This record gives sequence, structure tokens and C-alpha cells, in this order.
Amino acid sequence: MELDFERCYRAVDSRDQRFDGWFYTGVTSTGIYCRPSCPAITPKRQNVRFFPSAAAAQGVGLRACRRCRPDAAPGSPLWDVRADVVGRAMRLIADGVVDRDGVPGLASRLGYTERHLHRMLSAEMGAGPLALARAQRAQTARILIETTDLGMAEIAFAAGFGSVRQFNDTLREVYASAPSDLRTARGGQRTPAGAGTIALRLAYRPPLHAQALLDFFATRALPGVDEVRDGTYHRGLRLPHGTGEVALTPAAGHVAATLRLTDLRDLAPAVARCRRLLDLDADPAAIDATLAADPALAPLVAAEPGIRVPRAVDGFEMAVRAIIGQQISLKAAQKTLTRLLTTHASDQVDHEVDLAIGDRTPGQPHDQRGAGGGRRGAGGGAGGLRGFLSPEELLAVPDSGFGMPAGRRETLRGLALAVLDGSVDLAASVDRVSATRGLLALPGVGPWTANYLAMRAFGDPDILLSTDLAVRRGAAALGLPDNPTTLDGYADRWRPWRSYATMRLWRAA
Repeated sequence: MELDFERCYRAVDSRDQRFDGWFYTGVTSTGIYCRPSCPAITPKRQNVRFFPSAAAAQGVGLRACRRCRPDAAPGSPLWDVRADVVGRAMRLIADGVVDRDGVPGLASRLGYTERHLHRMLSAEMGAGPLALARAQRAQTARILIETTDLGMAEIAFAAGFGSVRQFNDTLREVYASAPSDLRTARGGQRTPAGAGTIALRLAYRPPLHAQALLDFFATRALPGVDEVRDGTYHRGLRLPHGTGEVALTPAAGHVAATLRLTDLRDLAPAVARCRRLLDLDADPAAIDATLAADPALAPLVAAEPGIRVPRAVDGFEMAVRAIIGQQISLKAAQKTLTRLLTTHASDQVDHEVDLAIGDRTPGQPHDQRGAGGGRRGAGGGAGGLRGFLSPEELLAVPDSGFGMPAGRRETLRGLALAVLDGSVDLAASVDRVSATRGLLALPGVGPWTANYLAMRAFGDPDILLSTDLAVRRGAAALGLPDNPTTLDGYADRWRPWRSYATMRLWRAA
């Protein structure tokens, strides 16, 4: 990544928060690295170096500033939206793939050799995959130290470190403090909570139109999966090592997140998915500037700055929602989805009752719980909400539980089978072109569904759903062309942010 010194230094001198996460400022005279918005006195030019990642700054021996907490800055909007190998690798690292599968697992997911992957990441991010994952482990450990009363050994392994010694050495190097000193420095600021509960702040680049996000989720909430209550979005999560539940409350300068996890090793993946869900790594200044250049959208941008694209924590869930929502109203889709979930929940309860009464071993208590949520059923969260159906669970739903035409039912089953056999990958880090090709090969999946998933599940910032009825109504309300072909041509002026224009047209409708 090319970092122009003059441009970066001016950003540091202005303390502009919009550049946080774009780059990091290393101060050689003090041995620390900071956010561009750090409130400290602007360092002299001869003492400054700029780095494309926190890991790159740590790699030359700099420690994180204790004042501006650069390790907790928003992620770079550049790699968050990029579909190339480096962008995909960064999303996979954030989701904990290196901690779970090592660098060989990361390289295999991307289809490159470890050596070539290291070369690409070093050229773009200033650090290889191990260093990038190490920086993330250090941040995860710091969150656990400061927000929980767990022992240091528990924190070390929950954060992904291979040993307590590695944990201690890394935190001393990154923060110039022993782990116990970090806990002492925070004093009594830890939030009392139950086991497995972590409270933290998710930073973002202002502005953020929080109400638009809450409105979007509220109209699409599913009972038992997610809900909006008192200005907070609650939802269940499926995570690599277990299940969880999160409460997200937008506030000034951050989103307050309360996570309840069945396995603390899922903290980093849960944080990455929550950031993705709320599109917190977007650059609203750049997006709004492009859209406001169109006189038709300028009043909307001025009235509601910082509109984001609500994303997904589960690609399979988003695909099921999209297929069910094809060519029917939002209300009808919600009714069908609720029936599907209710049928699964009823079948799960019946199955558990059968196990408790007829299949338990002698002396086994009736309320014994198994892994993955116990009596709440598969996918149950740490609280009252659960994750959406898995592909296996959807395949187990009887025909009568779908409440939809046979063709659409078979499309959903075909999707579930394709995900299970690997022919369709719905992860946010997937190659978008190949994922779209795989989806379109499924009977019953058309361009609207594939594009909807590209926008919400894969994070493509430049999707216009020009055939969508609500988009066309929104365009007509603004005096824009409502013919799909004509609208496509007109929308070239919104590139590369047509996904955000789609959100504004939906709100205009």
C-alpha cells in the first residue's frame, strides 16, 4: 500500500478521525505508534513513519499508544471492500482462521502457497499472516484482561496464543506492560457480567446513521433469532467453537457491544462479524461525497448522512432470506421464515423430549445439557436468542414446514446441499465472482438473488438492484428513471458505491 507522506502527515496534524484505520503513525523518538487522530502533540516530521497496519508498526518494535489505543481503531475501508486476495485474507484473519487452522489453512482457503501469500500480504500490509494474526490476538487478549475477571492462562488460550509464555512476551512487546499491569491500570472499570459475557466498544468512522440500521433490522427481525428493543439490536450467533448472543447499542463515536459466548475463543470472530453486520469499517465521507454529487440524491445525503449497508453474520441465513423473499412482499417473506423456524423449533423440542424420556442412560438427569446450547436446541445462543438454521437443520425440516411452493422449497434444499458439499461458499471472504457463478448454477436462483447476496453477504459496495420493485419506486419518487435498463445507465455516476445508493432508494420508497 502506497502511503504518501505529505497526505498522511497533514491528516495527523489535523487529527482527523476519518483516517483512523487507514494507516498508523509510528513515532521513532518515543517508540510508539498511534492513530492519525491521537490527541498528543503532533510529532516532528523527522521522527515519523507511516505504516499500513498495526502489525507492521509492531514489526519494527513500536508499541501501541496507551492514549489513543490504535489497536482498537476501525478496520481499513480499503481492504474491507476489496475482492482481491489481500482483502479476502484480511477478512479471514479477522475471523480467526489463522488461530484455528494456521497459515496453511489460510493459504488453502485462498488457493495460494504459503510463501506467495506471505509475499502479497507483506507487500500490501507491511506484515505477513502470522504477524497480522498476532496483532489481533494481542488486542483480543487486552479486551479480555480489561473486561473480565478470567485468569491469565484462560485469557491466553481464549485469545489464540499457543502458550502462556507466548502470551506474556507478546503483550509486553506490544503494550510495554505485563498483562497484570494492564488489568491494574483499568482498575474498577470492568463491567460486572455473567460467565462468558464481555462488554466492549466497536469504533467506527463518523457519521453513522444508526436509526436507519435499527429500522432495517426491526422490519426483518425473526422471532427467536433477532430483535430490536429499546434502541438495541439483539441477535443470536453461530460461531466456529460454539454459539453466542450479542446486544448492539449505537452511541456517540462507538457501538456498545455486549457479547455472551459459550466459548471465549470465539471473541475475535464474533467482533469481526458484528463489525461486518453494521458495516462499521465503511468510509462514509467518501461514499456520501460521491452520492451527493448527484442533485437527485444530494438532499437525502444531507438529511441522513452516514447510511450503511446492513450486512450479514451468516451467509447461509442471508441466502435463505433472499430466496424466500424473491417476488413476494417483505411481510409475506417474514411469515414464511417464521413458519420455517417454528417448525424446526417444534421438531427439536419433540426430539429432546424423546431423548429425555426414552433414550437417556440409567441415572442420567432429565435436564442434562449437551454441547451447543443444550435444551434450547441446536444453534441456541448463550442467552435467549439462537442462530439461524444450519444447512443440516434446514434439510431436516419436513415438506409441510416450508409453507411455500415446491419449486422454492427444492431451491432451498439444493442450496443447503451445495453449501455442505462445498460447491457454493457463502463466507464473507469468498471470491465474489466464483460465488456468484455457483449461486446462479442452482435451479431457482436468479440475478436478483445473486446480486442481493453479493451486496449483503459478500460486501460488494457497487451493487444496484435495478429490477427490485422498491428500488424502482424509490427512483420514481426522486424523479429518476424507474426502468431497470435506464436506471442502470443513470447509476454509473454512483460508482463505486451503488450498494449505498440502493439503500437510499429503498428508504426513499
